[in-house]
Amino acid sequence: MPSFRPPAVGIDLGTTFSVVAHLDEHDRPQTLANAEGERLTPSAVLVEGNETIVGREALKALTSNAANVALCAKRELGASAFHKRLDGHDYPPEVIEALVLNKLWKDAKSQIGDFNQVVITVPAYFDEVRRKATQDAGYMAGLEVLDIINEPTAAAVAFGVAQGFLTRDGKPERAINLLVYDLGGGTFDVTVMRFERDQFTTLATDGDVRLGGYDWDQRLVDFVGSEFQRRYGQDPRMDETTASRLWRECEEAKRTLSFRSKAAVAMDYQGHHLRTDVTREAFEMMTSDLLDRTRFTVEQTLRTAGAAWSGIDRILLVGGSTRMPMVVRMLMDISQKAPDTSISADEAVAHGAALRAGILIAQGGHPLPFSIRNVNSHSLGVVGTDPATGRPRTGVLIPRNTHLPVTAKRTFQTQRANQKTILIEVVEGESASPGDCSLIGQCIARNLPPGLPAKTPIDVHFRYEENGRLKIAARLADGQRVLSHTLHRDNMMNQEQLDAWRRYIAESIA
Repeated sequence: MPSFRPPAVGIDLGTTFSVVAHLDEHDRPQTLANAEGERLTPSAVLVEGNETIVGREALKALTSNAANVALCAKRELGASAFHKRLDGHDYPPEVIEALVLNKLWKDAKSQIGDFNQVVITVPAYFDEVRRKATQDAGYMAGLEVLDIINEPTAAAVAFGVAQGFLTRDGKPERAINLLVYDLGGGTFDVTVMRFERDQFTTLATDGDVRLGGYDWDQRLVDFVGSEFQRRYGQDPRMDETTASRLWRECEEAKRTLSFRSKAAVAMDYQGHHLRTDVTREAFEMMTSDLLDRTRFTVEQTLRTAGAAWSGIDRILLVGGSTRMPMVVRMLMDISQKAPDTSISADEAVAHGAALRAGILIAQGGHPLPFSIRNVNSHSLGVVGTDPATGRPRTGVLIPRNTHLPVTAKRTFQTQRANQKTILIEVVEGESASPGDCSLIGQCIARNLPPGLPAKTPIDVHFRYEENGRLKIAARLADGQRVLSHTLHRDNMMNQEQLDAWRRYIAESIA
């Protein structure tokens, strides 16, 4: 009998749209359409009474029931609750993400059969807290998350397959350096990678988790809203349903401006009507600072990677927002190279995630012939006390852009004699001041042996995995005793809460 081959499935869980892909019988990535026949599923959730709707119909409800529609929950991962209540209830952002994942999973199962193992993508610049929240979303959706992979890395892998480099006998004749410019609906990443023989290696990555096409949309919303207010003394942005309708009109106008030199936005509010014409030139002027932010990040990442434009072979465009002509023009201006558009800006990330799943599942006992080596996007450390000043200071264990996986150790000292516990505050960021870094959580090492003198050495060990998840251990420096500890994260749910939401989600989407 032939052996069972579990599907290799990857999910691009996007801020505005999500995509699912799987590997076919020839290990080629293929996008799966949703139940509505669309390859892109809006990452929108409508909660109304006992009914939960995800996708296109939820997005359409913005025009009539915007108060109960959740958009862009990905931007709020790490917060305890989404910024607004849905049908009178608070939802953590990862629960909204889980509802999207559950819809994608069920639609995919109807085409390729039962499965629950997936690889999910995240922005390269996501911190550890957001990565943990994404894994939790997968669990609550009913999935087993095999791995979390960075979106630019996934796109680069998809490019390698599309170019024929990653077939079982296809090898590039020399090392290829790629710069991946990933501007999605809600986040921005830039990553410099090297592909050599059978390995993808990330050289440097940077980005902004609150910069994406949504911000370009919002500039149009504010422009039209201000024009309406100037003309009629009424601000359509003050009414949630009207503001949502205006946003959809402006998003459509933005797409039009990628192909035409002029677009119109129509707005009706309080008995007044306004048609506002917007030229591409005006749109580019009102958003030039947003584009400049991406340009600065690109140039900074190149320097961090120790690369020059002359050494970059391809510039890959990922994310639907890269279709704006201003993006291509800016990249050509600073690199003197035409960006590569050979892969789908919308689907490449999901394809790369499916290929990563293929590596992990090793279908048919024949693993795909390449490996991936990533870096961390933020420095990891703990809060210590500067002996010279007595002030809190960040003790970095793993600097940013370190190749993963990695282990690191740093030795600290107890503050007083006969100390019973140690509070280890884990932070992520580049500042020497802990207050300017992000607090991941607190790790409490308990049951220190009695009678320890002050300044007893304590080793703190970090293990940072390929998927950007962190494991922590603390032990006495003599190595003879491992201290019990638990990492407590702000705004993260415990197992009981996760299980309760998992049951709720299983019953919410028929």
